[in-house]
Amino acid sequence: MKAKLALEKSRPGQMATSLPVLDVPERVLTDLIPEKYLRESAPRLPELSEPEVVRHYVDLSTKNHHVDKDLYPLGSCTMKYNPKINDWTASALGEMHPYQPEELSQGVLKIYHELEGQLCAITGMQAFTLQPAAGSQGELVGVLIMRKYHDMKGNDKDTILIPDAAHGTNPASVAMAGYKVVEVKSNSHGLVDLVDFESKINERVAGFMLTNPNTLGLFEENISKIASLIHGVDGLMYMDGANMNAMLGIARPADIGFDITHLNLHKTFSTPHGGGGPGAGPIGVTERLVAYLPRPRVEIEDGQYHLVHDFPHSIGRVHGFYGNFGILIRAWTYIRMLGPDGLHEISKVAITNANYLMLKLKDVFELAYDRACMHEFVLSARAQKEKGTSALQIAKRLLDFGFHSPTMYFPLIVKEALMIEPTESENKETLDRFVEVMKQIAEEVETHPELLANAPNTTPIGRIDETYANRNLNVKW
Repeated sequence: MKAKLALEKSRPGQMATSLPVLDVPERVLTDLIPEKYLRESAPRLPELSEPEVVRHYVDLSTKNHHVDKDLYPLGSCTMKYNPKINDWTASALGEMHPYQPEELSQGVLKIYHELEGQLCAITGMQAFTLQPAAGSQGELVGVLIMRKYHDMKGNDKDTILIPDAAHGTNPASVAMAGYKVVEVKSNSHGLVDLVDFESKINERVAGFMLTNPNTLGLFEENISKIASLIHGVDGLMYMDGANMNAMLGIARPADIGFDITHLNLHKTFSTPHGGGGPGAGPIGVTERLVAYLPRPRVEIEDGQYHLVHDFPHSIGRVHGFYGNFGILIRAWTYIRMLGPDGLHEISKVAITNANYLMLKLKDVFELAYDRACMHEFVLSARAQKEKGTSALQIAKRLLDFGFHSPTMYFPLIVKEALMIEPTESENKETLDRFVEVMKQIAEEVETHPELLANAPNTTPIGRIDETYANRNLNVKW
């Protein structure tokens, strides 16, 4: 039987909540709200009991895949379990209003100040701005800081180098900041090709944007030499910190040659960001770049916290208030709960889980780069593609077994890529289930390819026309 929508279930007189009697005189409302904005009739809302409302949303949640349901091995996106205390903390502080005066916001300002200090300790950076509301916005802020540095020094630079395995937002951020993008090739080991890199270094280079570990899940072994070459032309090293969850307590960006880094708090420090948000991408800088950070910044004076605007060389404000409040609070909670030892354990387990899966699957699917990985690794379904089954079909088939798919077709330098990141959230039993399913799917490619061609076969919604759906969005259902 087809499930009914909320309006179809509606029955007059049912009620899920009781609202207090309006204690504001009607004339006050009409004085405040222009008549043209007042409704002529009541909105058509479903009338349902509280249990029916709860069941409606629970039913919707079971139709979607999420990290509370089962493994979500989306490589590079780090869809890890979000401890519920994080949500509780964010909710407990959710009544705060962004326009509250400083004297009534000391608790939140203290959390912001502490979080900045925590991120500095984790990365080795001198200072952070918490304003950027996404990793991509953090990238743009980082490149704008890079531009400000060169402008203040009178440097005539117009180029930023980026590896061919970079996240797609890197070149977009560079272009938005007014620089030219020059691509650097990867070598046969999945790392920056030093020969190609050195051939592109010149006095016009403003900096190098590098994800470390990179999108293949590999640590850049030549990072010290790369940093030395960039600094030799007075360029700046920018680290895309999307994969920082592999380095907690192991290596700090500032210690290995980076001048600027962004962190995706919604990945490294919980808050999985399915559905396009929310996120937070704070930017950290070394001492010589602190003056260019966005304003305001939280500072403490005589035991009181203040939002300080007096930074004449700042690139300016990049967020309406002081960042994505709920994500910042969740990250602060996560870091406080775990402490230094717990954060180090996160990376150790994430790396162990990834290498365990990689070793179990490397003989079933082609391994793009056959070497120890960090927190994620990349398989290729090229052999399966030659038999008529694509990486997309494999990903769709995984849904039939209750697993979300890995990241598909990225990084672009690997054909039929399947990027897998188990995170530290999953235990061995879950990983073993995933391995068995992947092996079964590989066998089905040989014996029952129609199962993959038609997948998913057991989900509430089957195979859809994705091209049509992307171009004809229906966001009202």
